[in-house]
Amino acid sequence: MSRDAVTRGPRRSLLGRRFVLPQPVAVALERVFGESVGGVIVIERSRYARAHWGMCATTRPNRILLAIYGNEFVSNPDLLLHEYFHVVRQWGTGRLTRWRYLVESMRCGCWDNSFEQEAREFAAEAVERYQRYLGESSSETRRAS
Repeated sequence: MSRDAVTRGPRRSLLGRRFVLPQPVAVALERVFGESVGGVIVIERSRYARAHWGMCATTRPNRILLAIYGNEFVSNPDLLLHEYFHVVRQWGTGRLTRWRYLVESMRCGCWDNSFEQEAREFAAEAVERYQRYLGESSSETRRAS
């Protein structure tokens, strides 16, 4: 395997490149979820995520794999909250596993499975709060600089 296949620039791997959340986004997410999100690794332009046709993200424990760029991800609050919900409240609690997701998707379809419905409902309920926290966090960051 060539060196280029393994690393391409800083923090690049076969999965994609690690994306670091802007501080105001991380602070707003932590306020929404009531816990740290620092342990969640976000990978942008992931080959694995891009293999999931029609989807812009997929999750695993403590990991969000994006088919898109990280800046696109953080500029879409509904998607951001939806994916973080999967990681923090579903994978993180042990309720979501690959097997359970597969069984639920076979039973109801991808869109209608209970994990996806729950994440969509959470994002819809939390988006205004997140945007308010983001505005407050951005203001504090500007004042500090």
